[in-house]
Amino acid sequence: MSLLSHHRRTAAGVVALTTFAISFGSATASSSAATGKVLWSPSTSKGASSFAAVQCASGNFGVVKDATKGSVWRAFQAAGEERCETLSPDLKEGDTFYLGWSSKVDIKDANSRYVFQLKCSPSTDTANHPIEIDATTGRIRLQEWDTEHVAHQLWTAPTANNQWHSYALKIRLGRTDGTIDFWFDGVKQTFTTGSGTFKGTTWDGDRNYLKWGSYHPSTGDATNTFTSPVMATTLEAATAGS
Repeated sequence: MSLLSHHRRTAAGVVALTTFAISFGSATASSSAATGKVLWSPSTSKGASSFAAVQCASGNFGVVKDATKGSVWRAFQAAGEERCETLSPDLKEGDTFYLGWSSKVDIKDANSRYVFQLKCSPSTDTANHPIEIDATTGRIRLQEWDTEHVAHQLWTAPTANNQWHSYALKIRLGRTDGTIDFWFDGVKQTFTTGSGTFKGTTWDGDRNYLKWGSYHPSTGDATNTFTSPVMATTLEAATAGS
């Protein structure tokens, strides 16, 4: 089955939560004059209602205690299930923001899972997921998908199951003139293009939003454990807690 058809399907056991949209100009999240403003971040103390929706089989997404990171989110995608993902927040074309979080994956087969998506709707005749990070046994990868739904691999690195890594992105949202900058484990990365900034598609369709978790049905279980993502106006604010 194609990627497009996967995205059009509705996961079994979807837990629909409160509809949520963020207005960057009127964000009421915490801020710091020294490090910038936090625009959005879910709270593990409030639980899954911190997200606009959780697309996951009942009981497979929630908060757990990690020996290294403390209270974190755990998305468990059982074998054969399409996804276990969170959704938040909605985005606005033309905006620029930073995202920061840490994650560890545990994938029980050799197939790839999307662990982060900047997703657009509708899924058909668009880039579908203009930015995504996917993982499989032994490697992590960042890709950009253009308006023709063609993938451009921007970066890859080795990893292993149950190994924590930190991620940060600077994203400017644009259909053909968007930009991406990327930090891995605190280090600014150079893309396959030879540049530290990629220009291309980071927005498409009518609605764009962010997703974390595990996506792509497969024969083995997959778990993505991650800290609360932070959307902020500066890199320092986005990565302070990851």
